[in-house]
Amino acid sequence: MEVTPGRKQFYSNYMLLNPKKASFFDLTALLFSKNLKKRKFIETSIETEDSFWYRLVIFLSTLLQKFLLSIKTPMALAGQTFEDMLNLFTNNGGLFGLIKKVMTGKVVIPSREAATYVSAVGYTDLRKDLDKQIIYGNSMYYPALAIMTCKAVYNNAAYNKSIIENNWGMEVIGFYNYWNDYLRQPDTQHDTIVVSFRGTLPFSADDWCSDADVSWYEFPNIGKIHSGFLKALGMQKLVGWPKFVIPDLTRKAPLAYYDIRDRLKDLLKNSPEAKVIVTGHSLGGALAALFPAILFYHDEQLVLERMEGVYTFGQPRVGDEAFAGYMEKNLNKNGIQFYRYVYCNDIVPRVSTACSSTLIVEEVPYLNYFSLFGFFPMHMNAIYEVIRSFTMKAKYGADYTDGWLMFGVRLFGLLIPGVANHCPQDYVNSTRLGKPDDVLFLPLHTKKALGFEVPLLAA
Repeated sequence: MEVTPGRKQFYSNYMLLNPKKASFFDLTALLFSKNLKKRKFIETSIETEDSFWYRLVIFLSTLLQKFLLSIKTPMALAGQTFEDMLNLFTNNGGLFGLIKKVMTGKVVIPSREAATYVSAVGYTDLRKDLDKQIIYGNSMYYPALAIMTCKAVYNNAAYNKSIIENNWGMEVIGFYNYWNDYLRQPDTQHDTIVVSFRGTLPFSADDWCSDADVSWYEFPNIGKIHSGFLKALGMQKLVGWPKFVIPDLTRKAPLAYYDIRDRLKDLLKNSPEAKVIVTGHSLGGALAALFPAILFYHDEQLVLERMEGVYTFGQPRVGDEAFAGYMEKNLNKNGIQFYRYVYCNDIVPRVSTACSSTLIVEEVPYLNYFSLFGFFPMHMNAIYEVIRSFTMKAKYGADYTDGWLMFGVRLFGLLIPGVANHCPQDYVNSTRLGKPDDVLFLPLHTKKALGFEVPLLAA
């Protein structure tokens, strides 16, 4: 991902990686030289880095980004073809139905803009309806609604409009793709307004680069924050986070934070009783965590006063201990609840970033995904979950049946435990089947709660 430090007045320290400038020699030299300033692909305020392991993380991050950028086009084409084939079979009654329609000349060709078109992530869990047993006022209503919106936004606008209005009986306020100033391309009367950020698209090299990038900015009185997530949320190039958007005619879409904030302010002025919840899965969870952080920075009292809570699912770590303290202070000050759901051995919340510690809070099993102590238990759990996929329907009903794609992901999880646990399906199940008494609540912030660890719900 191409990056730039920009003007230095909006941060105190920084480390930014540019994989396009990384040569084989420069990458290799990083492992043997402590001097970061000599590396052409690193722009940083830090002169040297003594830790070999930290330099190894930088090396691996840059190498992975170079690889992802090299396969960006075929990766997107493969993903589009895969999704088109899934929808082709579904729209024509499966394999035998498709053969029959080919013979009769009545094949239904899927349209990517149609309300019936489902994404690859959507195919891992095809449920559309909210759980009718969890109604407004129930303590699990917000998390159950939040994860369903997180799942829905992986699909197109027409799909979202259809299920939200027809299945949920709610109103769609908007569905938007937003601009990333650093990638230079688009990237996201009422009772409750839900802001849901879309997670990583499985066939988007740019999304994966944002996840893999270990660049960071350090802001005075705030802390270090993962730069890829800041950029995806709408940080302005060269100027950072001014309160208002600096006009730029090269932008082809709005910046996420500013557009969402302004729309919320307009909606809240017209709906004096409305509350706001913010949510996201995976990368979307990171954006949902950062959204109130920038609202705090800008002192947006109208939105903050009406914000009921933030619900993230499978959220990666976004900042350091100083940032955790900044969030704790402001969440408490504004009376905003923050719930970070981590299902079982989900890999994403357990992988450390460059601006966070390798540890999670002590109460969480397997402090780091790569813990040797967790190797066998994680694999045993992956086997159990494959077996459980055959019993869920009998125990809980047809709504809890694994589709063939989700079953395939669980089989892949035998090789890399925690991958299947990151899928939305298990998070939907945990909010529907779990109760507050069954959930492990952890403190908002402890000395070892690095990487912005907030109340974590381990289902």
